[in-house]
Amino acid sequence: MLGSAAGGGFPQWNCGCRQCSLARTGDSRVRPATQASVAVTGNGENWLLIGASPDLRQQISQSPHLWPRTPTRDSPITDVLLIGGDIDAIAGLLVLRERQPFTVYAPVELLDLLATNRVFDVLDPTMVRRVAIRPMEPFTCAGNLTVTLLTMPGKVPLFLENNRNAAAEPESAATYAAQIQTAGRIVIVAPACADITEPVRTQLSQADVLFFDGTLFTDTEMIAAGLGSKTGRRMGHTPISGPDGTLTRLADLPGRRIFLHINNTNPILVNDSPERRAVEAAGFEVAYDGMEIDL
Repeated sequence: MLGSAAGGGFPQWNCGCRQCSLARTGDSRVRPATQASVAVTGNGENWLLIGASPDLRQQISQSPHLWPRTPTRDSPITDVLLIGGDIDAIAGLLVLRERQPFTVYAPVELLDLLATNRVFDVLDPTMVRRVAIRPMEPFTCAGNLTVTLLTMPGKVPLFLENNRNAAAEPESAATYAAQIQTAGRIVIVAPACADITEPVRTQLSQADVLFFDGTLFTDTEMIAAGLGSKTGRRMGHTPISGPDGTLTRLADLPGRRIFLHINNTNPILVNDSPERRAVEAAGFEVAYDGMEIDL
């Protein structure tokens, strides 16, 4: 786990909420966190990044597995999979511009997004391949990994929304989760999901380890804190609590269930909070930067 926080990280640079204040004062009940990104390998040598966080340079510096292997430019990062188009999911590509060969895998609409933003031209096309992938069509990449793109209910990235009315319905669009299989085990990374439908539950039930959208504890969390005017679902995220929340809808999944992409307003960031205790009592875990899982 390179980063476990939602966009803006934790503490967020301009936020003085309770959780951010605790983090700034070094309170032992909270852990500062960078923006969500996951690194996976099936052979210990070649690594796939799921999501390209704006904090990627810091995350690589804090992860010895991802350090260069020789005195030359020789990164073990061989592939990057994009599963969302928001800034906190793609901006980290700009960190990888120093003429290092790797492959970017993404659905067509996300590759089109990169193509229409000229800043991403800093990725030398003679070094960085861009490969279009389709949902539900497995492909293999370095590191003995088989990857399948899963479709999740979602919305378009914020910067592409045409309607800026916070009370309006979001412009619906598919977002994606990554299913990674290696040595017969399955990991699913789903940092954004607007609604846990029955098809979504069926897909997620295959996971031995599930990293799932933990952005907000309640749907109106941002509004109640006076920090925003949108509900969680309006932003494309299922709340953890409530009758249609994650604790209820994914209660019976057989594998490990770990919340990531956790917003700075979410009280599960505080170890002794009632919300954190409720999550753990329900059998869920809370991700943290540097978390390692061996399958």
